[in-house]
Amino acid sequence: MTGRERTNTRDIARAAVRAQLAQVAFELFCREGFDKVTLDELAAAAGVSRSTFLRYFGTKEDAVLGAFDGHDRRVADALRARPADEDEWTALRHALDTVIERYHQDPAAALATTRLVRETPALCARHLEKQHRWRPALAEALAERAGSTEAPTLGQSVRAAAALDCLYVALDHWLASDGRLDLVTLLDEAFSALAPR
Repeated sequence: MTGRERTNTRDIARAAVRAQLAQVAFELFCREGFDKVTLDELAAAAGVSRSTFLRYFGTKEDAVLGAFDGHDRRVADALRARPADEDEWTALRHALDTVIERYHQDPAAALATTRLVRETPALCARHLEKQHRWRPALAEALAERAGSTEAPTLGQSVRAAAALDCLYVALDHWLASDGRLDLVTLLDEAFSALAPR
């Protein structure tokens, strides 16, 4: 076995353990309430030591919000891959499909996760903070699509921020409907409300 294969195997094993710990944490948070669960209780429920749990997640919030890690990169990559002749607003809308894929894969779990995040002030604040950091990545991808090597323009930064707000508002409406409304339709409607006339 080569060093690279060992690294890949180790990374796969680490990702599997991380996913298992996150699932245990999520179930406990849903059952007991996020604020009532301690790190020691999380570790005990997962059958690991507190230090082991903290090696995978630095905080309780990370155990939930880790599911969103890398979304900024995936959306930015999807944005760069959109057809060159597609306008920025349309490209942004289609790039966000990479984020809502998980809502189609397991709608019940996605709804439960969204509800936990939105109804827990600490999680909601951290999630908004993380999502705010998506904006520069999207604005840079827009600049690259335009063939610029300069910093994104004000307009590109505004469109990136508006696209993320459209996603956030669509998720709010989807959550308020208890998942009955179609998230894709809601996101399309949100984008249409701000589409250039």
